[in-house]
Amino acid sequence: MKERLKAAPLKQWIKFIAVTLIIIFFTVWMSRLWILLLLIPALDIYITRFVKWNWWKEAKSPFVRTVCEWADAIIFALIAVYLINLYLFQNYKIPSSSLEKTLLVGDHLFVSKVAYGPRTPNTPFSFPLVQHTFPILNCKSYVEGVQWKSRRLAGLGEVERNDIVVFNFPAGDTVPVKVQNPDYYSLCYLIGRSQLVQNGYSPDSIIAHSNELRTLCQDLGREVIRNDKATFGEIVYRPVDRRENYVKRCVGLPGDTLQLINRELYIDGKKQPRQAGVQHLCEVVSSKQLDQDFCDQFKISKENLNVTDLFVKDYAGNNTNNNYGIKFTDAQGNMHYTIALTEQDQIAMRKVPYIKSVTERNSDGSDYIYPAGYNPKWTVDNYGPIYIPKAGATIQIDKNNIALYERIIRNYEGNKLDIKSDGIYINGKKTGTYTFRMNYYWMMGDNRHNSADSRMWGYVPEDHIVGKPLFVWLSLNPDKGLFDGWIRWDRFFKYAGK
Repeated sequence: MKERLKAAPLKQWIKFIAVTLIIIFFTVWMSRLWILLLLIPALDIYITRFVKWNWWKEAKSPFVRTVCEWADAIIFALIAVYLINLYLFQNYKIPSSSLEKTLLVGDHLFVSKVAYGPRTPNTPFSFPLVQHTFPILNCKSYVEGVQWKSRRLAGLGEVERNDIVVFNFPAGDTVPVKVQNPDYYSLCYLIGRSQLVQNGYSPDSIIAHSNELRTLCQDLGREVIRNDKATFGEIVYRPVDRRENYVKRCVGLPGDTLQLINRELYIDGKKQPRQAGVQHLCEVVSSKQLDQDFCDQFKISKENLNVTDLFVKDYAGNNTNNNYGIKFTDAQGNMHYTIALTEQDQIAMRKVPYIKSVTERNSDGSDYIYPAGYNPKWTVDNYGPIYIPKAGATIQIDKNNIALYERIIRNYEGNKLDIKSDGIYINGKKTGTYTFRMNYYWMMGDNRHNSADSRMWGYVPEDHIVGKPLFVWLSLNPDKGLFDGWIRWDRFFKYAGK
């Protein structure tokens, strides 16, 4: 042993010391002493060499050497990518215009896991860079039978108001694989409500008894989805770290009381200033058709020029609200559009000679609102007030407000919840209070009328937080061709955290 230690060259000692420091760092960071056991194979790999770890290099067959060399490189690369993606950073591509114009469709983000502290995995045995399903093979990319309780490691800070945050989709725990939008819980309610209407209930009677019939709607819809696999497919459950990644702006922190009044955001009764990128639906009246040059001038994507107000599909797959874009041409020949615009763009657009008027308007969609069937007066523009739970806070619960916290109590914090005629039962005990175990956040898109966010599916638990986008490292415009502005060079390395 002593001879081997003395015989090891300085280069090998430097490598061993570097690996040792990394192992010690992870041991302290993760508070797991067993990680120090990795020092034993590390010592042998770099210094003592009792085991021939690279035995294949001495193989006589060139084929064996080549195959093993490739396998060694691939395995090392996969392990490195897995650890980097899990604990340090990952790539995220913006798929929709929910944060336009803060972040654009086609932006590729460098997302820091260290910003809020990385999580240990729920599913430790998974293929790197694949969220939950292998493309083409259409099978799970993780071993479902091995799941660990996740915890968050120390990070550089905490989620702050107005941070852009990447997180796992909370309502993505249960998914019918063929119909993933709207989320499973909203889908159950809407299908169940449709069933009740078909059975003779009027929409008004459902609203008047929403507390009792809401559960019935959920049960009926769940049964329809379960029995109609041809339409909805298999129903799968996804662990927290395998749920879809979403990116939104955090507008509500634990302990806040949040409300929207005529599109304006209020926290604890105080009106909040609009972020520069926040957009709302506007009715734009123009004396001529808006062309591509106009869209380029105001950076209006095709998706935002043909805005669809927030809508859901009924069971038959039909849109329940009208589509927007070019709405109509009036008697004077003026063309009426509905476009999502920031305040700055509204001001600039009013100065264009052929623009007759630009007027902000409310969205009239209300079906797609969290919690489903709770308050028919709530819309995406007039919502709340709603309390955002804070760890350790205790609230009063009853049949009038349990819908707001039902998913938290049952799904996110793992309790058995029963709503009976004589009251609320948690884990078999009747109670009128509940104490939250986790912090929760309220996430919204800047494109307020084209964003599926907390107004549709509720609170984001702290254990769903993935990380913070730092900058855009690549941006591709889906509306442009290869030689016509496809690459947005001006967005490279643009800060994406606020």
